[in-house]
Amino acid sequence: MSDVKEILEGWQKQGIAFVRFELPDMHGISRSKTIPIRHADDYAERGLNMYGGTSVLDTRSDVVGGTLYNEERGYGDQLLFPDPDSAAIVPWVDATARFICDAQWDDGTPLGATPRHVFRRVLGRCRGMGFEPLMGSEFEFYLLTGDTHEPLYSGYHIFNTVRNDYVPTIRTILELMPKIGVDIITSNCEYAGSQWEINFAPGRGLAGPDLGFTFKNGVKEIARNDGYLATFMSKPWADSAGSGCHTHMSLLDAGSGDNVFGDADDPNGMSDTCRSFIAGLLRYAKAIDPVISPTTNCLRRRRRHTFSPTNISWGIEDRSALIRVKNGSPASKHVEYRAPSALSNPYLVGAAVLAAGLRGIEEGLAVPEPSKLGLPAEDDDSFEKLPFTLEESLDAMESEPATKDFFGEEFIEAYTTMRRYELARSGDWVTDWERQEYLELF
Repeated sequence: MSDVKEILEGWQKQGIAFVRFELPDMHGISRSKTIPIRHADDYAERGLNMYGGTSVLDTRSDVVGGTLYNEERGYGDQLLFPDPDSAAIVPWVDATARFICDAQWDDGTPLGATPRHVFRRVLGRCRGMGFEPLMGSEFEFYLLTGDTHEPLYSGYHIFNTVRNDYVPTIRTILELMPKIGVDIITSNCEYAGSQWEINFAPGRGLAGPDLGFTFKNGVKEIARNDGYLATFMSKPWADSAGSGCHTHMSLLDAGSGDNVFGDADDPNGMSDTCRSFIAGLLRYAKAIDPVISPTTNCLRRRRRHTFSPTNISWGIEDRSALIRVKNGSPASKHVEYRAPSALSNPYLVGAAVLAAGLRGIEEGLAVPEPSKLGLPAEDDDSFEKLPFTLEESLDAMESEPATKDFFGEEFIEAYTTMRRYELARSGDWVTDWERQEYLELF
């Protein structure tokens, strides 16, 4: 609390008038309350009340029965407590700062299913093994007109210099993100019309997913300020490229800070620790997939020859594999998990990748052979397929005992219940395709 109090006093001197208390929900969306700064210290000390079921609302914000934090708690409040390490002034909102918060019940018990808590849990295990994770996220997104939600231009022409800065909003994102601590490193238009990828430097520990959360929600706010809609929906149109979030991770020695994935004496610069980490990811790929591609729309992106992986594979510089290991120095060696969709939650993706990889290290798993040069992983039928339906991946998560250890039993129960409710809603929806196919002729 002394740190928070000191931060608030500093903000007041800088003219900050409002403070957001932000809670990452199950989908990685920021749910918040805005507090006049004169009241922020009091709320920080005793906790800011917010509806307890906020974290387990579905994508439409339905209150879903059986998700542990609604009727089970009498629809009561949780309390948000600010993390001082997340303190930042929000450069795209006037006189406003923010804290990312952690949630507790009034007896001090944490809400175990909240995504930030889930990542913290795995992070503690990682540190107990003597490692510190370094995580980076590569989000793709579409920028659309604000009123009609149409692309700003059509056709694919990746890396086109004119389209890289097609509207000033892109440059605004590049200029404002570093002011909130997101260190932009590259920006370019992507494969589809009106699609971009803007990358930022990785973060250690909890900073990794915090940066992803800040970036995604910030991009949407900046775009809205300029009259556009930024969407991280995985597949807005059937005939355009999907939006992914390749997730990069390595492990650092907690004492020295050295990258334990690198080995200068290995032909590929990879250590045995790195290989076992990859083996863990391959072993549990199906079981963690519901947080990697969390909606039915995300799985529309999972098609061959789209640079979206379709099977459980790894390879050196193979963009079609589930796990890509890039060439380069041993000091920079890391794994790139290519399945996450742009709609995914960085806290849950980070927890999944880290937990599965750590299990591989703990069990000393041996990694299978990588994809073959000249035969991309996606064209090798010997590899086991990834799930192609959300029902299949949820079944895998629920039937794998290790997932309760990875995420916690509370999360598994709340998350799978919420996603199956969404599946039922989706199954009841009558689509445009059905009307076009059947309405007139039958």
